[in-house]
Amino acid sequence: MFLRGHSTVAEHVRTVLAAIRETDAELNAFVAVADNRALREAEAADRLIASLGEAAFHDKPLLGVTVSVKDLIQTQDLPTRRGSLLANHRAAVDAPVVARLRAAGAIVVGKTATSEYGWSASTVSRVGSPTRNPWAHNKSAGGSSGGSAAAVSAGLCTASVGTDGAGSVRIPAAFCGVVGFKPSFARIPYVPPCAERLAHVGPLARSVADIAGLMAVMSGADSRDPDSVIAPPVLTKQPAPLRIGWIEFPRTSGEVRRVTEDVLPALAAQGHRVDRIEVPFDDPYPALVDILAATEASGTTPEDEQSCDEGRLAVVRYGRSLSGAAVMHAEEARLALRTKLGAVMDRYDLLAMATVPTEPFAADAIGPSWAANPDDLLWLAWSPATYPFNITGQPALSLPVGITSAGLPVGLQLVGRVGDDDLVLSAAARLEADLGLALVPPGQETKGE
Repeated sequence: MFLRGHSTVAEHVRTVLAAIRETDAELNAFVAVADNRALREAEAADRLIASLGEAAFHDKPLLGVTVSVKDLIQTQDLPTRRGSLLANHRAAVDAPVVARLRAAGAIVVGKTATSEYGWSASTVSRVGSPTRNPWAHNKSAGGSSGGSAAAVSAGLCTASVGTDGAGSVRIPAAFCGVVGFKPSFARIPYVPPCAERLAHVGPLARSVADIAGLMAVMSGADSRDPDSVIAPPVLTKQPAPLRIGWIEFPRTSGEVRRVTEDVLPALAAQGHRVDRIEVPFDDPYPALVDILAATEASGTTPEDEQSCDEGRLAVVRYGRSLSGAAVMHAEEARLALRTKLGAVMDRYDLLAMATVPTEPFAADAIGPSWAANPDDLLWLAWSPATYPFNITGQPALSLPVGITSAGLPVGLQLVGRVGDDDLVLSAAARLEADLGLALVPPGQETKGE
């Protein structure tokens, strides 16, 4: 994860910043770049290394690592616009996750693009042009952490911090060919907390080992997030064999099915028992829609409407139509799903499935054609393998496992029991090592790293 062959941190950071200037006008992954502070911190890191040598990394395990931060997360030095014309906030202090990364020596090079308040699983907003997929610039990078995934995939930073309320870390990770991890709910504090209690903070990087290194720094309780009480995970030796439930969700394309099923021999060779199972729960999408729409409506006034993204506005208006009883019914469905999946996880150590059943769609779309009209309230329905695990709070990781015939990445999702983050990371690391893939966008050398 560290200097990637550069002789000094300052040289490394200058290379990254130059790559952003050269590449990002086309990708639109960044909404702000911290040139001056990043260079000052790089020079300070070099002085520390010159003074202490390898000991400098003992207290600062991420010293010199370049990271970006999704523009839903507060940063002191850069504005937080949340992908919206309604917001332009400069926080007095960093969010806990950013403060922890800086304390560990990481260098924040910029803020990455998101849809407005993260409402959709694509990265399209009125703030700027759509974020484009480094593998095919006419395709979506996914969302709403699409800027983060595109930046990591294109080599414009070593890692990024995203948020995931229905798949917003894992979907873009799958589309862009990087690793994206949604840890157990509140393992990383989210400040200010999200009232709907679906959103997780999670890292994106090019390897599971990098994800584990980030998690060790980012995790742990913070009093500003009352849910954040779980201890940091450790990448431990994986017990084997594991019991794995293999699920295929509706509308899975033939190409996605082919690429993910190519992983089955590797799992069998590791000694795991893999059972093909039907989707073991009813689709919780109606409950998800009501919870999310009610939350969007509660934070948007009628006066805000002229500045809202048109798609998000359809969701807001639906949220205003919901009764308290309807929202409570959705909460009851949440509890029922948690109970149902708890019983499923009594039988399996992990669940495995394609992260997203479809290939990347057009860069300026919010989803496949059948889910592209927000008025139909299907704006997230095309990713049925991601949002259930926000409702349950389980850890879930998207691992790149191959490419389609059209040359686009495909992700496999591994899901564990609540609190079993270390098992998910360990299983993913072993699978990653056995597959031996190194996915780099075609025709594009890793620019910054």
